[in-house]
Amino acid sequence: MTMRTTALFLIPGVLLSTFALAPAARAQTAGFAVDRFNPSERGSDWFALDSLDLRGNVRPALGLVLDYGYRPLAIYNADGSVRTNLIEHQLFAHVGGSLVLWDRLRLGLDLPIALYEAGNTGTFNGVTYGAPSSSAGVGDLRLGADVRLLGAYGDPFTLAVGAQLFAPTGSQGAYTGDGSVRVLPHLSAAGIVGAFQYAAQVGFLYRGENDNVGGTTLGSELTYGASAGLRLADGNVVVGPEIFGGTIVTQSGEAFSTHASPLEAILGGHVRFARDWRAGLGAGGGLTRGDGAPEVRVLGSLEWAPDVEAQPAPAADRDGDGVPDDVDACPDTPGVRTGDPGTNGCPADRDHDGIADAQDACPDVPGVATSDPKTNGCPADRDGDGVPDAQDACPDVAGVKTDDPKTNGCPADRDGDGIADAQDACPDVKGVKTDDPKTNGCPPDPDRDKDGIPNDQDACPDQAGPANKDPKKNGCPAVVVTATQIVLNEQVKFATGSATILAASDPILTQVAKILGDHAEIKKLAVEGYTDNVGSAKMNKDLSARRAASVVAWLTKHGIDKARLTSAGYGMERPIDTNDTPEGRQNNRRVEMHILEQDKK
Repeated sequence: MTMRTTALFLIPGVLLSTFALAPAARAQTAGFAVDRFNPSERGSDWFALDSLDLRGNVRPALGLVLDYGYRPLAIYNADGSVRTNLIEHQLFAHVGGSLVLWDRLRLGLDLPIALYEAGNTGTFNGVTYGAPSSSAGVGDLRLGADVRLLGAYGDPFTLAVGAQLFAPTGSQGAYTGDGSVRVLPHLSAAGIVGAFQYAAQVGFLYRGENDNVGGTTLGSELTYGASAGLRLADGNVVVGPEIFGGTIVTQSGEAFSTHASPLEAILGGHVRFARDWRAGLGAGGGLTRGDGAPEVRVLGSLEWAPDVEAQPAPAADRDGDGVPDDVDACPDTPGVRTGDPGTNGCPADRDHDGIADAQDACPDVPGVATSDPKTNGCPADRDGDGVPDAQDACPDVAGVKTDDPKTNGCPADRDGDGIADAQDACPDVKGVKTDDPKTNGCPPDPDRDKDGIPNDQDACPDQAGPANKDPKKNGCPAVVVTATQIVLNEQVKFATGSATILAASDPILTQVAKILGDHAEIKKLAVEGYTDNVGSAKMNKDLSARRAASVVAWLTKHGIDKARLTSAGYGMERPIDTNDTPEGRQNNRRVEMHILEQDKK
């Protein structure tokens, strides 16, 4: 539909131009609930969103939220100017309370009271829209319930499900009520991560078919909202923006249209003081000319929301021993009254070993609990070596008594190398632990692979190899097989700018061929070629591919099944060293061999 002269919008959510075909003499229409602000349940850290503080058992909260909106309902001209302010000023006081039960369920109530409304009568296409019929009154009473599903207040993520019911206690003529029941089921999430706090909610607001303006159904809505902010002053101050809105989804073509999709933003903060009191202040306005989104909205709140940490536990004595639970150190086990807060109300335990005298076989000597009534509560000696467990450094292994607390009760170890003499092949000389009984506890062989390079300098101490100035290759053979690679510690050399393999590389390739011959479990080997960054990327990639293929051809010529080999060139990609020095570029010019497939041994 196109209007060339006058385009009139009714906020919230009704585009008056839809009545262009209405009779010229239509009577004044009924009103509806204009105020879109739906405050969170009392005890929340936000104005519209819910921080899901469902802690406590029989934990109440009471509060008042003042809500002022400027121009929430108007008729607009085609150029966007205001023709008539149906409602220019609207001031509500939201009186409400909540009650948390069993650390999981919260019941809530909110009654909006219109303290002041002012506006003017307006007409469009013969339809008259009246000003508020009164300057004060009540709105639709809201009843709510939420159940915590996951997490708890203070966790990074808390999830709850709930619903709100709006009873038709408001006045349609005063634009404070819909005249019928509305229901809003919703899913809420919230969390705290360090100094960051957030909340989000999505819901579905069901309106009855008799909710209308000028004969057009307002429709049910998808609602949503989110907030994010900072927690300051040990969490006593929460500051941040909130955004909330909705869109009609039961009218064809209305979903996410501007007039049917009110959206508001509020920047506000809440301050907790005197531990149980909280005050808030916020301001913002509509981001769209949608249902009930005023140009300016100002919010203020004052709440009494007791700190859950301050809630006293009901006076009780669960174990019936005459010691109240709040001073009973063992509230679930009958005991005796003592002057010690640590034992008051606990069963008598003269030796203070944690085992009641009635079950303690040694009630005057501290001991340990056992399943044997004859030893329960007596000093333990599990390994039977004559050293009580309390002084036994090895309570589960029989040993000998010594004056050293670190070895008392442990098996003899004359050389002090941590290996008991009974298992030490060299009990009088400090050594190292091995799996070989003949060498266990003996000094290590300084050159295990007998290649003349000490173990502490040998990069491959168990494989003989030549000396190399590179510490990572020193003492390693030219070719080493790992779980994933055949590592070449010498480069395959090629003629400059060519894929021709120089004769000097025959020995190392011969070793590779021997390894492949000896390791039939290697089913697939990828030969990869790389270059430095000298020259173009295309030229280098082509050269590296041809060089990798040359290596495959060499191995195939020397008896390796070509089906076991693949080749690829990557040029200057994946450098392993800098290309800013000759040495670095030399390291980058290389051939790598990666095992792609092998049988398990």
